[in-house]
Amino acid sequence: MAVHDLFRRAAHTVSQAIGSPYAFALAFLAIVAWALAGPYFHYSEDWQLVINTGTTIITFLVVFIVQNTQNRDSKALHLKLDEVIRAVDHARTRLVELENWTDEELKPLEREFEQLGGKPRRQHHHRKPSQRRHER
Repeated sequence: MAVHDLFRRAAHTVSQAIGSPYAFALAFLAIVAWALAGPYFHYSEDWQLVINTGTTIITFLVVFIVQNTQNRDSKALHLKLDEVIRAVDHARTRLVELENWTDEELKPLEREFEQLGGKPRRQHHHRKPSQRRHER
């Protein structure tokens, strides 16, 4: 089994596990246990170092797992959309590579789709937050 395949399987399994309510409960209980241990350790630097080091290491590793999972999901979604674009007779097949376009290349297409949908989607971004509240 190739390293990439092994990592993919492990990343999928770990991402499923860390995204579960059980993982959240376990993390929450660990924080509570650490906090309750504070008085016993007199809120020492070592006591603080335990949580800082532990959370830093876990966060560092989870970033790679989540990124791998998101990359795979994004790739699969793009491939599915590409298949739909290719299957529709009047679809513009040049849109298949849309994720590789620059922001400047995307602007005219974005305006076109906003016009098709009626009101421009991002019109409220140019207003102050106080003005947006009054429009609702």
